[in-house]
Amino acid sequence: MTRRSGADRYFRWCGTVGRGPVARLARMRVRRFELRLVAGALVVGWTISAILVLVGYRPGGPLDLLVGLTMLAPVAIAIAGLVWPPVARGSGAFPVMVWLGIVALLCLVPSIVGIIELLQTSASSALVPSPEAAYPWLIALAATSLFSGLGIARRLRGASAIRRRRFIDGALIGTVLTVLSASIFAGATLANATAIRETVPTSSRFGPTDPTGQPPFCDGPLAAGPTATLSETLDGVVDLRTIGSIDLGGVRDDTDFRWGAYVATDRHLGSAGAIRIAPRAWVQGPGQPWATAAPDAVDPLSLDLQVLETALAAVNRTTAEDRGVDVIEGARARHCVVAVDGTTFREAFPQVQWLVGDADLHRWRGELDYWVFMDGQLGQVVGDASGDAIEIVDDAILATVNVKLMATERGDTVVIYPP
Repeated sequence: MTRRSGADRYFRWCGTVGRGPVARLARMRVRRFELRLVAGALVVGWTISAILVLVGYRPGGPLDLLVGLTMLAPVAIAIAGLVWPPVARGSGAFPVMVWLGIVALLCLVPSIVGIIELLQTSASSALVPSPEAAYPWLIALAATSLFSGLGIARRLRGASAIRRRRFIDGALIGTVLTVLSASIFAGATLANATAIRETVPTSSRFGPTDPTGQPPFCDGPLAAGPTATLSETLDGVVDLRTIGSIDLGGVRDDTDFRWGAYVATDRHLGSAGAIRIAPRAWVQGPGQPWATAAPDAVDPLSLDLQVLETALAAVNRTTAEDRGVDVIEGARARHCVVAVDGTTFREAFPQVQWLVGDADLHRWRGELDYWVFMDGQLGQVVGDASGDAIEIVDDAILATVNVKLMATERGDTVVIYPP
């Protein structure tokens, strides 16, 4: 009889235990831990969303705070999944639970980005302006509710209950949670937006305030105001590290304009500006004195006029996405989105030169959100473009430039004077 070595006996014991109750208990604990990691990520994501709405959502309605509080319902649902994760015994059911949580996360992240962008544009009276903007949030809520609902059903029925019955109960609980939380949030948001529209301000720096009017469609006529007070900000990020910002302000009267900017980037530091008073023009580089220039050479620096002639030309707006009507400081405006490439982005915002230099942007891609007000005029543009960063910073991977342009008090009297 051959005597087994100590190693043989150890591996034989491991194989026996691996099929026993101790091993099954260990696997269940590992699965519970992994599912709680997913649930924890969902709690963090929904908490960030709730904080953003609670802190940033202030369009001036009577239910501003209530709308923010309704965002705590998804947080509570996600916490339920953290406390009672939907642990499954089957080898095929467990990956399904994990993927359910991952789907919720994949839809929740762009929803958080959308909330941030919406709050940045001051168009926060409509947190869910259109089905295109609402469906990622709704999918994330439904997946989170189903994830937690299955865990609650397991808690109520017990781990030894029939799997099919637990799944049916979990699906019902998830459906009820989704409908209740979505209805509460949508009801509060719509009631607040209605109250804002019924409170008609006497005037707005963004345009007409008639609550019954309808702004033109995204692909319809779009013009610049005869005059405007202009402001623009640009900032750049390379591999999560800022490369500077540009803050600009000025006025425009027809094709004449004057603006000044403070440039603080890795490439430039100081004041800059441009002035056009036909038939004369002046430009100022960052930290440089004013110098005369030909009016034609300064025309691309006309801010809102340049954006209209390039990125928002009629041919580009034929495929624009309509995201509904927003109320910005009491003025109704249609929210539209158009895709742009890096070349168009540089043409529309020449000041990006102070951030990225002469880098080739033709492979960059981005989006511009623009708002058409009831007078058919452009009042606001918010967007970004991203692409290769190797020509901007050595050994860098990804660069992003964000921009926000506002044209307010359109039609008011402005004064343009030389340097």
